Amino acid sequence: MTGVSINGFGTIGKRVADAVSAQPDMSVVGVSKRSPNHEARSAVASGYDLYAADPDRVEEFGERDIPVAGTVGDMLAGGDIVVDTTPSGVGETYRDLYADHDVDVVYQGGEDASVAPQSFCARANYQRSLEASATRVVSCNTTGLARAVTPLDEAYGVESVDATLIRRGGDPTQTDRGPINDIVPDPVEVPSHHAPDLRTVLPDIDVTTTGVTVPATLMHLHSITVSLDSDPTASEVRDRFDAEPRLELITTASGCDSCAEIQEYAQDTGRPRGDVWENCIWADAVDVSDGRLTFFQAIHQQADVVPENVDAVRALAGTADARESRARTDDALGVGM
Repeated sequence: MTGVSINGFGTIGKRVADAVSAQPDMSVVGVSKRSPNHEARSAVASGYDLYAADPDRVEEFGERDIPVAGTVGDMLAGGDIVVDTTPSGVGETYRDLYADHDVDVVYQGGEDASVAPQSFCARANYQRSLEASATRVVSCNTTGLARAVTPLDEAYGVESVDATLIRRGGDPTQTDRGPINDIVPDPVEVPSHHAPDLRTVLPDIDVTTTGVTVPATLMHLHSITVSLDSDPTASEVRDRFDAEPRLELITTASGCDSCAEIQEYAQDTGRPRGDVWENCIWADAVDVSDGRLTFFQAIHQQADVVPENVDAVRALAGTADARESRARTDDALGVGM
């Protein structure tokens, strides 16, 4: 049983904690919060041992009747691996503390790629993190691209990828990012940061990415063109996508003709928090002409990296190979819409 500490209990941390607790071969040692807010209270209500990220603020938790079991250092002393889900750029500040407690670390895509020896996507390069001391799960958008491109490259060979990422302006709770009424090239420069990030996972892929931010909160939408070495039919590509558990083919005939409909379906079917762990690819949009493949996919920015974090824990622990870990994770979470 691998003991996992979660440093940070926000958008990603609370989801990772629940996903880890669902695994038969893992347990949550504890979670941390810097502020005694509603998320700290919900962590305790969920049965997690709560630790204070800032030792100087322990008393504040007590003043609000939120019990803490100690500090982050105490939490690390009781676990094997820590999943760092602190805000972007904060994870690196904990490196020395993690080293002092001799725990392996899973960082997130908000950190610079240099924070760990390699970046991670379970479908693309799981084996590179086997029994390593640290790895970095790439961002939600990069995870979505890597999951889709990898099976295409294996089956048909990929010459190049050209992706436009239509990005949500903020998560539903990020009121500091809105309200807005604009469409923003983000960034104006080409490529966006997603292309070099994808190459940390798939170094041989020729990829160009551009980003556009829109006033939405639900999901990201990718418009992707892939030049293939061969010329499969659209039906063959759909079958290839359909064989991947974390790629979900959807159709407009089913009523899922928008990101909002996908989210509604996830909520209606009882997904926790309405989470969509899979890439949602519109089957209707898959088209191939002279080896040039185009398709749309929707990415839930709050959820698609969650199974990747679970797999990253197994990779560092060395308790399963890539295929077995993905199968365990997917079965425990119920991946597949």
